[in-house]
Amino acid sequence: MEILRTENLVKTYQTGDGSFNAVDGISMTVEKGEFVAVVGASGSGKSTLMHLLGGVDRATSGSIIIDGNDITTMNNDKLAVFRRRQIGIVYQFYNLIPILTAVENITLPVDLDGASVDNERLEKILKDLGIDHRRNNLPNELSGGQQQRVSIGRALINRPALMLADEPTGNLDSKATEDIMSIFKMMNKEYGQTIIMITHDLEIAKEADRVIRISDGKIVGEV
Repeated sequence: MEILRTENLVKTYQTGDGSFNAVDGISMTVEKGEFVAVVGASGSGKSTLMHLLGGVDRATSGSIIIDGNDITTMNNDKLAVFRRRQIGIVYQFYNLIPILTAVENITLPVDLDGASVDNERLEKILKDLGIDHRRNNLPNELSGGQQQRVSIGRALINRPALMLADEPTGNLDSKATEDIMSIFKMMNKEYGQTIIMITHDLEIAKEADRVIRISDGKIVGEV
């Protein structure tokens, strides 16, 4: 079943002497439960694509349909709610709130939504991520790998239709990278979580089910 579709997606930026398309007519689909890697060199447009898919930035033209909803037609308020409930984002530098504990960071999207935390799901996430013993620690008391696990937990807590990961191992050493990739594969297989991961590292990309290559804002290959 299709969970994501983009059609002729374009993001144009103005420059001093004209304009350029950071994303240039990308059409792609992702099936529910897929683990897809998007690879490309710096400046290829892969991060811009992720920001568009995550509703963090607005497309210049084209459409983005996630779980049957075209997010390009939503106003800012509706998009903010949809993004909080249906899109989980994992960043390279974690983006945790420094004054909140691990558990408080994970449950933040639920709290912002004014909803009740599913404690059974929370406990399962903490256990599966191997951070149940760190639940009351602040981010500065955690290693980089542990902070990224908290970030993954935050992205998962609302059962999102789509999880996006932007260079999720870019700030980690080789052991932590291996651990985090094992977690992504486990979340994909055991949770059935659809994942799109942005990376410049081909070895990391090979962990995914499918690899999409981007150059100059266009899809130039797929494996």
